[in-house]
Amino acid sequence: MADFDVNEIKRRMDGAVSAFKSDLAGLRTGRASANLLDPITVDAYGSSMPINQVANVTVPESRMIAVSVWDKSMVGAVERAIRESNLGLNPITDGTTLRIPLPELNEQRRKELVKVAHQYAENARVAARHVRRDGMETLKKMEKDGDIGQDDSRQTSDKVQKMTDDTVSEIDRLLTAKEGEIMQV
Repeated sequence: MADFDVNEIKRRMDGAVSAFKSDLAGLRTGRASANLLDPITVDAYGSSMPINQVANVTVPESRMIAVSVWDKSMVGAVERAIRESNLGLNPITDGTTLRIPLPELNEQRRKELVKVAHQYAENARVAARHVRRDGMETLKKMEKDGDIGQDDSRQTSDKVQKMTDDTVSEIDRLLTAKEGEIMQV
């Protein structure tokens, strides 16, 4: 069983979970979070850059995000990027600092965010299942080529299936927690 690495399968499944966590961090819950602005890119110096590479993002209050732009000439571009981000945010410019008050989420917007969270969860589950499929195909090929025996193949497939089940239940747990956080008034 030299060529099949169960740890590699585990690492790839953990990658799907961590990508899901970062997707969830970008969803608004009514409380301010510096991660809320992570998906926003700014046209700066002739290229598109993440907002955290042209400014410092902080959360001074529970319903306020402050963005301190490092280069004074970039303030307009950062403000424009935030306004055009479809996050429903309206920054107030104060010198090189942008203050972004977070409005209260209404019921309809909360439900839309829950749907987005479910979409992210489904994408993460699909990614985990793709990793499982790749692992199972590798095992079948190794068994067919005579690299491993049938018993070893079956034991390893059971391990891969258990990892997949654990990963999917972790994704579901994270989704339930985020859903509760979004719907909390």
